[in-house]
Amino acid sequence: MISTLEKEITFRFLKARKKDGFLNVISIFSFIGISLGVAVLIIVMSVMNGFRSELIDKIVGFNAHAVVKTYDKPIVAMSDKDLAKRVFSNDGEAVIFYENSTKGVLLKGYLENDFKELEISNNENFFGSKNLNENTISIGRDLSNTLGLDIGDEVSITSPSGVDTLIGSLPKQMSFLIISIFESGLSEYDENIAYINLKSLEEFFDKDIDERFSEYYFEDPKNIENYKETLMRLYPDAFVYTWADMNSSLFSALKVERNVMFIILSLIIIVAAFNIISGLTILVKNKTRDIAILKSIGVLNKSIIKIFFLVGVTIGTSATIFGIFLGVTFSLYIENFRQFLSSTFNISLFPEEIYFLSKMPSEININSIVIITICSILITIIVSIFPAFKAAKMDPIKSLKYE
Repeated sequence: MISTLEKEITFRFLKARKKDGFLNVISIFSFIGISLGVAVLIIVMSVMNGFRSELIDKIVGFNAHAVVKTYDKPIVAMSDKDLAKRVFSNDGEAVIFYENSTKGVLLKGYLENDFKELEISNNENFFGSKNLNENTISIGRDLSNTLGLDIGDEVSITSPSGVDTLIGSLPKQMSFLIISIFESGLSEYDENIAYINLKSLEEFFDKDIDERFSEYYFEDPKNIENYKETLMRLYPDAFVYTWADMNSSLFSALKVERNVMFIILSLIIIVAAFNIISGLTILVKNKTRDIAILKSIGVLNKSIIKIFFLVGVTIGTSATIFGIFLGVTFSLYIENFRQFLSSTFNISLFPEEIYFLSKMPSEININSIVIITICSILITIIVSIFPAFKAAKMDPIKSLKYE
């Protein structure tokens, strides 16, 4: 327990005095350093968490949550209470032509009614008709910008599947009418993906109906591992993969980057915390006479340890709390700061073509804040121990003799 005397002396040592000018500077820099370190950690972790969540939402909203492909036989419809809707699909790579422009695309085929139920065709950035009939196509926003296409235009698409003629095998070519333009939020997908009717795709690529695969969609796609295990039980002889499998390298890299950034930025807190050692050491030196008087009137060594230990911990804890406030506030309004800096200095921060997102995301994670807080206070406690014990070891007789 901390006595009233210990609290009073701790508070007095924390009060700024003119004769302790250099000591006050060190304390201020310690406070600012720890606060900035905590704030920067919270901001970076929030941005990286937000980026990961936004990326997952975009990918999940655009792709099937899980896909089941059979090796040598058609998929038999099976049901499970935990599974959501299922649609049939197929895909193939082709080249799209319009006037003098060409672009390689991945064509994904769906039946008309299934296409109407997809999330990509039901968001606010979908323009045009959902009636994906034969010889109609739905393209992404970036693809339309690249080739200068609009709803109502007609494009030619060439398939790698050849057609036998008198002069040999020629690529198959068909014309498609653009009926809609979608926007997934990921520029890479919007530029390289297009939707056509499943029957048209099978005719175009000479695919058999037995080659179709099943796409599953769940209410909680982030819990995909449990769903994958269920699907593997339902289809033991089929190949099952999920959105997480298709993007495993990306999210593994994000996880590694987040952990490395946490370690690197934690060094800011450690460096700032070491200023506390300097400050407390100078404080012990300046308060030699006071320490000797306290000991001479019967104050125990453990009380001296508590007093100087509390001085360091108080500085570190208050700096941590202020850093949390600063970091959370900045994380909440980080997009406003980005827009302000971009407009003020006429620079492009967080460009969409690089990060796939139109705005800077931020997601405040309580667990991350708790971990950062514990680490910061723990570092402060550790660096406050040595000066506190050094103060307790001072000989009061020698201290008063040389004062």
